[in-house]
Amino acid sequence: MSIHIKTTHVGSLPRTQELLEANNRWSAGEIQREEFEDILRDGIAQVVKRQVDLGIDIVNEGEYGHVTSGAVDYGAWWNYIFSRLGGLTMTDEDRWANAEVVRSTPGNIKLTSFPDRRDRQLFNAAYEDPDSGIFTGRKSVGNPKFTGPITYIGQDQVRTDVALLREAADTAGATGGFVAAISPGSAARLKDEFYGNDDDVLTACAEAMAEEYKIIADQGFTVQIDAPDLAEAWDQINPEPSIDDYNEWIAKRIDAINLAITDIPREQTRLHICWGSWHGPHTTDVPFGDIVDTILEANVGGHSFEGASPRHAHEWRVWQNRELPKNTLIYPGVVSHAMNAVEHPRLVADRIIQFAELVGPENVVASTDCGLGGRLHEQIAWAKLESLVEGAAIASRELNG
Repeated sequence: MSIHIKTTHVGSLPRTQELLEANNRWSAGEIQREEFEDILRDGIAQVVKRQVDLGIDIVNEGEYGHVTSGAVDYGAWWNYIFSRLGGLTMTDEDRWANAEVVRSTPGNIKLTSFPDRRDRQLFNAAYEDPDSGIFTGRKSVGNPKFTGPITYIGQDQVRTDVALLREAADTAGATGGFVAAISPGSAARLKDEFYGNDDDVLTACAEAMAEEYKIIADQGFTVQIDAPDLAEAWDQINPEPSIDDYNEWIAKRIDAINLAITDIPREQTRLHICWGSWHGPHTTDVPFGDIVDTILEANVGGHSFEGASPRHAHEWRVWQNRELPKNTLIYPGVVSHAMNAVEHPRLVADRIIQFAELVGPENVVASTDCGLGGRLHEQIAWAKLESLVEGAAIASRELNG
């Protein structure tokens, strides 16, 4: 049987200026939802066609429907839930600004404020320097808090997302599609002033987000569950926890994911983890090998993870002594979101082949480390996707002998 290494990406793609401006105007109440959706429809049609023309096999809508106030391009992966979850009260508090400092104890992990993260303490001068490039393109935005029962109220918005993707995919001739949605654990990182118990917040978020996942899957798309909290939260725990405690903390979030996808076919789910999209040093990231076994407990059809970033490209080795669960794919990142250099197709092919030789080519879908929108210039982001497709073609030919 001929081998074809499929290609995809993690979700966020560069937005047009027109779409960013429309997002701002709609958020400010200056235009009606119908006018915004007309602009959104055109933007999604263009971004899907561009992916298909480039040769991406499993496309998405660029996360264009994940809107948020302030036109924060890359930040909408998280902020978009602010208008989709009930029980929230908006505040002016920015999660990157000064907030409560919390200390964890053995067996009792608590997330501290973002400025109190251990990586930011180690590289404080770089994080405080606006010219360092760490927070490229970031704008300050307020965050809500949980002040009532968590419910899902975003049905109309997610139905628009999937309907516009279906329309664009059918028109462009796409053969596969996915929609990203935030994980229960990532949603649960908002400040809680109602439940008073982290586990109750996590369960409520799982039950709420299950509605979004189901609407996506019912339209035939794969649900990508965005769960950077599984790896990235490590640095937001002070002092550094034991690996056992951290895996126990992760396991609760995996249980929440499994609860939320109970009614979705396994093959229509994939889980994305990463160590954060900002361009920081990442020297204090938790090793993939220390958490991968817990993450593999997720009842999903595929696992998306960083495989090209300078801090994690070496971690292909975790697959040397592990067997994938049956009927499970991996979506390794073979181009990085964290640098402007465009990977050579030969390097991309080498990375793909490396994974294919370990888990079998039939189990590999070539992807990106994280979302490319917002962190990279539009020209560079699309050049990376072009290199991804070219590298996958080289790998396919060579794996076919």
